[in-house]
Amino acid sequence: MTTPGRREPWIDLHAHAGRCFLAGLAAGDPLVGQLGSPEIAAALAAATAAGLAAVTLATVADLRVLRPDPARGLAVARAFGPGEAHEDHGRQLAGLAAAVGSTGALVARTAADIESAHAAGSTAVLISCEGGDFLEGRTDRLAEARAAGASSLTLVHYRVSEIGDVQTEEPVHGGLTRFGREVVAECNRLGMIVDCAHATFETTAGVLEASSRPVMISHSHLDHAARHHPRLLSAGHARAVAQAGGLVGAWPSGVTSSSLADFADEIARLADLVGVGHVAIGTDLDANYRPVLRSYADFASLPGLLAERGMSDGETGMILGRNALTLLRAVAG
Repeated sequence: MTTPGRREPWIDLHAHAGRCFLAGLAAGDPLVGQLGSPEIAAALAAATAAGLAAVTLATVADLRVLRPDPARGLAVARAFGPGEAHEDHGRQLAGLAAAVGSTGALVARTAADIESAHAAGSTAVLISCEGGDFLEGRTDRLAEARAAGASSLTLVHYRVSEIGDVQTEEPVHGGLTRFGREVVAECNRLGMIVDCAHATFETTAGVLEASSRPVMISHSHLDHAARHHPRLLSAGHARAVAQAGGLVGAWPSGVTSSSLADFADEIARLADLVGVGHVAIGTDLDANYRPVLRSYADFASLPGLLAERGMSDGETGMILGRNALTLLRAVAG
């Protein structure tokens, strides 16, 4: 069995650990009242104790315009004001920088950064931007995010933006837009991983055509006929990303699972379809729907559960982190 933080690096491709999107908000902000104060230092300490080599702290670019929705989880409640999306995203990036800096954790930009943290027994931070809403039609803002440490961009979230269509709303653009293609090209140039989570199959197909680098779907899973959900993937959707050299991050959500054992079944089902070399883990921690992986301590159960499903230590190591390292190395070095 893989030993946490020693034999193979464990990596979480997508999370909001410690409610990191609230970083930098005033204590009296309504979001803090609804969700609680951010606890990034505690989340990173828990990840280190669990032996993770890297965890992702993801911003939420459309945060200010979302509301709970019983059918879709979240939905857009209103339009952004002029400049509002860029301003709030800047607050999130600055708040993350301050919070991570106070812990002394390394913000990883390359695979070598994560390998160094792993060798030292510490946990590196990957910064991701979930949703390109903050671009507001300007690709030059990607360089700002990259300079702030962002290593990936989830192109779309719950709001239908100028980039492309999302899984939880009716299609508007018919897939990836011309601006979306420009965003993909700029991500390729900057060495940022393009993340197609939340994107429709048509949007994802456009990304695969436009991108010169492999991409990922950081947190999703295969659909089920008996419990269909728009956030899940058809077999063709998942295969297309894998066949282009990319990854699908298995998502421990109540949408597909009611226990960690169920989640292990889902990981095995995904690996059977796309190949072990194209599966990773994206927990969506602290922003997931009825999560079955509730803390980083739960990672310790995954090697045993996957072994029970016939996976070798090497295959488990690939899924829990090595595949993510390979993708980061291919895109960012």
